[in-house]
Amino acid sequence: MFVDTAKVTIQAGKGGDGAVSFRHEIYVDKGGPDGGDGGRGGDVIFKATKNLNTLLDFRYKPELKAKPGQNGSKRNKRGRSGEAFIVKVPMGTVVKRDGRIIADLTGDDQEVVIAKGGDGGFGNAHFKSSTRQAPKIAELGEQGDQFEAELELKLLADVGLVGFPNAGKSTFLSVVSNARPEIADYAFTTLTPNLGVADIDDGSLLIADIPGLIEGASQGKGLGDAFLRHVERTSVLLHLIDAYSNDIAKDYAVIRNELAEYSPELATRPEVVAITKTEGLDEELVAMQLDTAKTAAGHGNVMAISSAAHKGLKELLRSLKSEVDTVRRQEQEAAEAGDEDDGVARITLGAEELSKAWTVTKLEDGSYQVEGPRIEKFARRTNFEGGYQNVNRLRDIMKKMGITYELRRQGADGGSIIRIGGDELTLVEQ
Repeated sequence: MFVDTAKVTIQAGKGGDGAVSFRHEIYVDKGGPDGGDGGRGGDVIFKATKNLNTLLDFRYKPELKAKPGQNGSKRNKRGRSGEAFIVKVPMGTVVKRDGRIIADLTGDDQEVVIAKGGDGGFGNAHFKSSTRQAPKIAELGEQGDQFEAELELKLLADVGLVGFPNAGKSTFLSVVSNARPEIADYAFTTLTPNLGVADIDDGSLLIADIPGLIEGASQGKGLGDAFLRHVERTSVLLHLIDAYSNDIAKDYAVIRNELAEYSPELATRPEVVAITKTEGLDEELVAMQLDTAKTAAGHGNVMAISSAAHKGLKELLRSLKSEVDTVRRQEQEAAEAGDEDDGVARITLGAEELSKAWTVTKLEDGSYQVEGPRIEKFARRTNFEGGYQNVNRLRDIMKKMGITYELRRQGADGGSIIRIGGDELTLVEQ
């Protein structure tokens, strides 16, 4: 069964908690802190493979969850990091989060970290200093990334077949390649995309056949709108038109318009046009249909073929191979040019500037909301139930970052409620 869309819930592993522990050994008076750090949570990693061609498995397993990190323990033992969860997906899989593309896996064995595991919390051994010799502070491990993702498969092929239903696309693919699509003398025989490899001279072409398009397909009519995504990745389009059409120019224009409506970029894709099913027509009529197609297309890369009679197929494949090679060469040149320094200066934030990225807002109920990636991270790792030393550490961090000064400038006093993420504390110890 071919499935090219799926929704999954992704959850990276939680980091392990740091431990509070003190050495208790005979003959060792007042043993120091030896609580170990928590292990890091496992990542969720997507790995593309050429051995898959459907997202069907995700319909039955919509939850992808990595292992959590283990908690730290005494004797400075760090918790074991959680094992990464490697998910195999077909080449051409696009991963979206809230409608935004976060990964596009196009190469075999390509790996992308989709969700990062949470950092492990520090144990109390981490907080020992000359002035704090018996700290009872330990951090909580952070939660890993968790979200719902949309998966979308776009077939990767050299050539994409487009045309009206029953234009001869499946027959052409079955004759020139190893594909065995369903073939019958009625429209919409092809209900799912098919891939086939066609050998030509000393090379080969990967060809994708999608269900036939009709007028209005880009707006949802027929079957084509659900599969137009599969021609987005093709280097060259092969537009097949039935030689028995009463109006070849109109047929050509309708399909081109649907492609442009779906994606303007598709309208600029290199194209070869083939008039199909010519085995039952005399040469004069075929020549007339060819002239009409050339005028409609506005270029001369138009030829007549007969898949049933194996006529004109080798010439067509050679033309397609030439177009694909040209596109590949241009892509390589563009990639090489992109590697060069363009001379544009770029400014990035260092750790010091990032630490200042916070805001303080006074809320209507008199409390204060503190926001910022760094301070929120510290708050998530603070064990608010683990004793006053843990919360006081967070207060010290707020003071060093300048947040406390800003809170007092806006009118906060010692008993004011300060909200950071989903947690809250007072400005000073109560």
